[in-house]
Amino acid sequence: MMTAVADFDAFYRSTKDGCYRALLAIAGDDAADLLAEAYTRAWKRWTSLAQHPAPAAWVMRTAINLHRDRHRRQRFLRRVVRQVDHVDPPSPPVDREVLAALLALPVRQREVVALRILLDLDTAQTADLLGIAPNTVKVHLHRALSKLRSLLVLEPEEYR
Repeated sequence: MMTAVADFDAFYRSTKDGCYRALLAIAGDDAADLLAEAYTRAWKRWTSLAQHPAPAAWVMRTAINLHRDRHRRQRFLRRVVRQVDHVDPPSPPVDREVLAALLALPVRQREVVALRILLDLDTAQTADLLGIAPNTVKVHLHRALSKLRSLLVLEPEEYR
């Protein structure tokens, strides 16, 4: 009696070349990747797939479905990219000096500033989103704003 590994190995060795040639005609350069994924899925289901009347056909059907899914996804992405190509960037952009100061903050402080100041969430929403206590949000915001004040020195005429 053959083990599952030996049984699958024998199946793979006897079917891979024919499946590859057939899939090459269907999918071109993607054939090897698609077939590898299909055989991987076959291996995961081998205990039940071994009883299938035509496991090589199952592998081919899986590879063809993967090819169709990939093709649909690429077609969708091309449409989205075409639509996005003409969209203007968000405005106003963040000032480079302000962005550099924000990036100098510790991650948690940066998150709090982004959510509280830039997205205008309240303390409770920010706390919930970050999984921290509301008072912790307040402490991080206070520290972040203090640090930003020290990093962003404004000249008196800039206050007008």
